[in-house]
Amino acid sequence: MKAVRVHGPGDVRLDEIEAPVAGPRDVVVRVATAGICGSDVTYVRAGGVAAPATEPFGLGHELAGTIAAVGAEVRGVVAGDRVIVNPMGDGNGIGNGVPEGAFAPHLIVRNATLGGALHKIPDTMGFDRAALAEPLSVGLHAVNRSGARPGDKVVLFGAGPIGLGILLFLKRAGVTDVAVVDTTPQRLERARQLGASVTINPDEQDVAAALGAAFGTGELFGWPVINANLWFEVTGAAPVVQSIIGMAPFHATMVVVAVHHDPVPVNFQMALGKEMSIVTSMAYPDEFPDVIAALADPAVDVAPMISHSFPLDDFMTAFAVAQDRQASAKVLVTFDD
Repeated sequence: MKAVRVHGPGDVRLDEIEAPVAGPRDVVVRVATAGICGSDVTYVRAGGVAAPATEPFGLGHELAGTIAAVGAEVRGVVAGDRVIVNPMGDGNGIGNGVPEGAFAPHLIVRNATLGGALHKIPDTMGFDRAALAEPLSVGLHAVNRSGARPGDKVVLFGAGPIGLGILLFLKRAGVTDVAVVDTTPQRLERARQLGASVTINPDEQDVAAALGAAFGTGELFGWPVINANLWFEVTGAAPVVQSIIGMAPFHATMVVVAVHHDPVPVNFQMALGKEMSIVTSMAYPDEFPDVIAALADPAVDVAPMISHSFPLDDFMTAFAVAQDRQASAKVLVTFDD
């Protein structure tokens, strides 16, 4: 079968490999749809997760599909069950430096348990929608970590797929005032479709002035501040961290969700004077069931998150499109039955 694998820095290939066979504690999933993540792009550039790998490894960790084979010791699932796979569940690490990756028609999930790596989905849920569960779980975890509640004034920097997922769950939490900041017009349009109350393009507007007009301004120790109490950093750009600390008011919270690959200087004098809370959020320890419940609700519109869909044979095109911020949001890869 064909599978996408990383062979070194900048070297991603569509290889021909052996189809997996389930051991006693494993299942094989027939992948229906898999999404391209920003971390996939990072892994290809680096040739590995933290450093160049010594052996080729599978790419892709956002997926949904149907169970094709079940090991004799696996309980709670049968062939034909429709599932989302938590790539980190049951110690797998799918698409994160191990041989197995989601961009293949068949995927082995080792030591598989229901509620661990495997989560069943309703027959009515489309696979393209279900494949959003992993990035949406990242977004929901960030919202959970933030403690967001109705009445909060929120500023969200970054309207990529994770940022859009955060926006979706902020709205579901009853937060009505959310300003989204991004330099990409099409991503800001997607944010508006998902309910952003204000959208700001730093290339066209002064961010502080636009936020001040939306939320009001104040002063603390002579520092001008914006009256927004909750700030999300989802860009990975170091200047955004400093900008948030500079604009945030007393007792504001900054939630850092993006991966910063280099050390980021922090003005702790200002952060201390404001008694800011700095919260970090990574992955999704408990969020998959709540995300599946949200995706099962037809009133939840996730269409603005998806920009493109390509078959596996066109993966290289899909991967190029996924790196084009001006053209893409979530790019999906689909597989023939």
